[in-house]
Amino acid sequence: MESEIKKILEKEVRPFLALHRGDLDFISFEDGVVQVRLKGTCKGCPLSTLTLKEGIEVMLKERLNGIDRVEAVE
Repeated sequence: MESEIKKILEKEVRPFLALHRGDLDFISFEDGVVQVRLKGTCKGCPLSTLTLKEGIEVMLKERLNGIDRVEAVE
């Protein structure tokens, strides 16, 4: 599962974030929770929660079973 999450983040999410000079790192996947670290302009951006919940989380849930939520960590 972790490799599939990383593949989606690398091929689809990171290029989108890069358009806005942002980025992320995959941190972990455990008990249905994906943890990522937002970087660049995404870190501290007022819209980062929207991007995380309505973008990244929705995409991962649609494509992979077993994803409950996505969280940003420092």
